[in-house]
Amino acid sequence: MLQRNTQTKPLDVLVATPSGGTGQGGIDRVMGGLRTELERQGTAGLKVRFGATRGPGHIALSPFYLGGFLLRMLGLKAMGRLDVLHINLASAGSTYRKLQIARLARLLSIPYVLHLHGAEYREFWKDDQSRLSRDIRTMFEGAAHTMVLGQVWRDFVAARAPRAADRIVIVPNATAQPALPHVGGGERVHILFLGRIGDRKGVPQLGDALARMQHLDSWRATIGGDGHVEAARSKAAELGLADRVDLPGWVGPQRVAELIASADIMVLPSFAENLPMSIIEAMASGLAVVATPVGAVSDIVIDGETGLLVPVGDVDALTTALTRLVEDKSLRDRLGAAALQLHREKLDLTPYARAVGEVWISAAR
Repeated sequence: MLQRNTQTKPLDVLVATPSGGTGQGGIDRVMGGLRTELERQGTAGLKVRFGATRGPGHIALSPFYLGGFLLRMLGLKAMGRLDVLHINLASAGSTYRKLQIARLARLLSIPYVLHLHGAEYREFWKDDQSRLSRDIRTMFEGAAHTMVLGQVWRDFVAARAPRAADRIVIVPNATAQPALPHVGGGERVHILFLGRIGDRKGVPQLGDALARMQHLDSWRATIGGDGHVEAARSKAAELGLADRVDLPGWVGPQRVAELIASADIMVLPSFAENLPMSIIEAMASGLAVVATPVGAVSDIVIDGETGLLVPVGDVDALTTALTRLVEDKSLRDRLGAAALQLHREKLDLTPYARAVGEVWISAAR
């Protein structure tokens, strides 16, 4: 259990996250899990609050949520109840909001931790001297610590903001252990994809790979998520996959848990990621994983050990990897067992909450 000196007042932490840790986006799920784990542990010496900076509704309402968060910062600081600010950061609108939050934190002399989780931040934060790039660099270099999800992101931030390099900490995402026991797909191997349906997640390539596997009778697939659902359904029908591939659209937490429990293989052939929650959740249940080595994925999916990696956009390699796993139960079991062990050791919420708490305590010193 993480502890501070309880003879002093608790360390007051305010966490800035899109929907306050209650939304269904990846970082809100992580922060919701963190809040639950902190409550379960009863961590001494920390008082952690969560606040929404975008809000769960229409984007037009986000200025009101941001304004409310900034006012909350001012009020907590005035009452002596804000020691550290934790800022979750992605690209586009998230950065524009967080630039204002970080600017106010520096004005009020509040130490802040930046938590970078955006999959496309390399493309968003350009290596130039534009006003936006300079402002982002100032935000990172003004942070007490920057939390990133893997080595590739540590190198990226260090290159863009050299004065922040010695304060970058790698803390991978984490999930709770599953509430439902893993039962698998039974007689037909269940291949599962979870994520936003579209080009960035490699769904077109996945459809083509599944079409090439139609001669195998021993599999079925579920492609769950929002995005271009109707287009994907039409494409599945065109490829002759309508009776083999289910596209339910957006699925809530309970249904996600049920799908993972009934799956044998998790596939995520993305073109860009940071460290996707679907892979970590799959590992928590001992699924065999097929993914592309993008973002920090290769930090946890070691090819041939904790999963299979395929080149980005390579339909042939994706087809081969999925076919191997469908036909070879011993390989599925071996990769799944290794993934499960890795989750328990490094990707579970218990060590995650401890690591994040240590970053907060260090930031306040």
